[in-house]
Amino acid sequence: MEGIVIKSTGKLHTVLDNNGNLFNCKLKGSVKLKNCSFTNPISVGDRVLFIVKPESSHAIIEEIKPRFNYVVRKSVNLSKKSQIIASNIDTCILLVTIKNPITSLLFIDRILVTLNAYKITPLLVFNKIDLYDEKLTLIENNYKSIYDKIGIKSISVSIIKNKNIDSLYKFLKNKTTLITGHSGVGKTSLINLLNPKLDLKVNEISSYHQQGIHTTTYASMFHLKDINAFIIDSPGIRGFGLVDISKKMLSNYFPEMKKFSTFCRFKNCLHVNEPDCNIIAEIKKGNISNSRYANYLNMLEDETNYRYSK
Repeated sequence: MEGIVIKSTGKLHTVLDNNGNLFNCKLKGSVKLKNCSFTNPISVGDRVLFIVKPESSHAIIEEIKPRFNYVVRKSVNLSKKSQIIASNIDTCILLVTIKNPITSLLFIDRILVTLNAYKITPLLVFNKIDLYDEKLTLIENNYKSIYDKIGIKSISVSIIKNKNIDSLYKFLKNKTTLITGHSGVGKTSLINLLNPKLDLKVNEISSYHQQGIHTTTYASMFHLKDINAFIIDSPGIRGFGLVDISKKMLSNYFPEMKKFSTFCRFKNCLHVNEPDCNIIAEIKKGNISNSRYANYLNMLEDETNYRYSK
């Protein structure tokens, strides 16, 4: 039998088969060994082949079909292995908030670099516009202007007020979409709005830290049958790590830098202090955002400290 993993919690995995039936499954030992380079050999979004044994309380996953992409982060423990957040993803909604909690440009850029590396189409969704005053509106407009220039689409919504949500359905239709962002930005609330039958648990923002409280421990996938879409609720992440992206290749995942770097004097230019660097020249002309370049330097210099709170 064939199906898709919609939830993975340690040793137990929930699989939705092609007929809409759910099965509790465990992973065959030999499959674990083949995928031992990750802390979790199987993830939400994986297509799998499994067998059902009538005498057993669970089915056995015998094969994980090849992934066309996946999103990973470094393990939060001392392990040098990476964790797969989700696989076989078409698009990603990155929920951004200017207040309660604040989403920084650095966090956004780290997510965008990773999505670009794995060829996943992003959409920036600015939530909590119901909280905006004139100052917050200006901040959001500044954010949008940075990403509009490099072709990243964005929309503004209020999940709690159900404002501008209809436009999201068009984006989600016929796709598998990862919903990510800091804890407290409204990921679970958005999924509840898209599918009210789920009634997933939502917690308030911590008044002391102005950050979200983790309500999603494991990534979970939900089927929106009316628009033939899957959405993945990822665990809230206060930081996001760049995995398997070398210093030499990093600028290729900044599309505006990739465009202009071909005119640098040296092919291996890192765009820091090399002579005749065209990237530096384009920054001075205003063709590359100062904040984007500063975040590039931050990622370039930081190979080990991959977690950011702001």
